Amino acid sequence: METVSERLKTIDWDQVAGTMHEKGYVVLSDIVPETICNTLIDQYNESGLYRKTVVMERYRFGKGEYKYFDYPLPDLIQQLRSEVYEKLVPIANLWMKALHIDTRYPEKHQELLELCKDNNQLKPTALILNYTKGGFNTLHQDLYGEVYFPIQMVLFLNETGEAYTGGEFVLTEQVPRAQSKAIVLQPKRGDILIFTTNFRPVRGTKGYYRVGMKHGVSEVRSGNRYTMGIIFHDAIS
Repeated sequence: METVSERLKTIDWDQVAGTMHEKGYVVLSDIVPETICNTLIDQYNESGLYRKTVVMERYRFGKGEYKYFDYPLPDLIQQLRSEVYEKLVPIANLWMKALHIDTRYPEKHQELLELCKDNNQLKPTALILNYTKGGFNTLHQDLYGEVYFPIQMVLFLNETGEAYTGGEFVLTEQVPRAQSKAIVLQPKRGDILIFTTNFRPVRGTKGYYRVGMKHGVSEVRSGNRYTMGIIFHDAIS
């Protein structure tokens, strides 16, 4: 059986970059084996793995629950954070250059974490999310502090249509002086969705301009939906 690293090496990252530039998101199919996805779900109630549990209704974030992993992170999360980050850095830096933003991200993920540490962002941001019937997540952005990486990931842990119905992943794109565009996605178990954290550049008649994006989850109609969010920067709290 191929390892996650081996599957990542088969990805055409130039094509990924092209799709990210065009759309602000891309789905990598069948990256994490079903057995690993099931293990992550089975570990949902192992409290020692997590630093914080958030009941979404308390904060009007939606309806559901998520848990932030604590350091040291599980091997899979650490691996994905490190290996995929290096593939996404050229995209992020090109976006910053196109938008004339004076930020350049380091080549290695550990160097990004050092920048976070210098800004008192010390808490890991990887999380596992669980929605039951009626659950949803309002539109939002995952920034967590002054230092943030403009691209993040979601790993889908169980199968739509089998373990749950509804619960589509929703992206909205706010073009200046226009109505928002909604993008609705439903990746399969083991797929990784890569998408912009808060904006992407779009070419206009006078150069590139900034288009804001948010993400959320539509209402789960039945079953139990699990995903894992992987954010590359750390948080203040």
